[in-house]
Amino acid sequence: MKKIIIANNKMNMVSEEAKIYFTKLVAKANNPKVDVVVCPSFTNLMIATYLTKGSMIKIGAQNVCDEENGAFTGEVSADMIKSTGAEYVIVGHSERRNKFKETDKLINKKIKTALKHRLKCIYCVGESLIEKNTMKTEYAIRKQIEEGLKGLYENELESVVIAYEPIWAIGTGISATPKDIEMGVNVIRKAVAESYSDKAGRTIQVVYGGSLNEKNYQNILNTKGIDGGLFGGISLNIDSFLSIINNLK
Repeated sequence: MKKIIIANNKMNMVSEEAKIYFTKLVAKANNPKVDVVVCPSFTNLMIATYLTKGSMIKIGAQNVCDEENGAFTGEVSADMIKSTGAEYVIVGHSERRNKFKETDKLINKKIKTALKHRLKCIYCVGESLIEKNTMKTEYAIRKQIEEGLKGLYENELESVVIAYEPIWAIGTGISATPKDIEMGVNVIRKAVAESYSDKAGRTIQVVYGGSLNEKNYQNILNTKGIDGGLFGGISLNIDSFLSIINNLK
């Protein structure tokens, strides 16, 4: 299976910057061993899908509304995202959980809505520093897996990528150790296996995110059980991101 590299551009880049970014990405990304998904801001989705059409680059959104349509000012529906040509959506990112108070119940509804509209979900899970220090990592991850995937059929997991992002490692410059990552991934796969089947636990795609950079990504992404990486800030530097894509072994 190919490694999957996902970029979360977060709230960055106006349209002119996005045009330059995606034009260069399409021209210079050339590693057949990886799948690449880039998640720009909502305002850049149309630009991104237009410029990457027919290339190895897939596009995703950073969020989705749990409702289909209606009086939800400021929200963007799964149908709207799908109509742009995007194929993926990030759900459950810690910034959405912490800053916008999204619960596992709400996130579960978002996942179901996205899958209904044939969007693939990048579902983020991970423990806080307090949970890590009080030995509650397994409890925190297991709860997010069980509640976030509740009610999904096993075949729907083929359209779900789980991103293990320890909250204490996101944007801090402190990356998890291989031991931390292996433990987190094992918990994720065990929880999926117990909820579905051993096969589901083995085959579901699991990526790591949290302070990945050009110096550490090779070792981290080659950790047992990891199928790729979710890159944040480093993905905004197009030259660094291209280097990561093209040099991943």
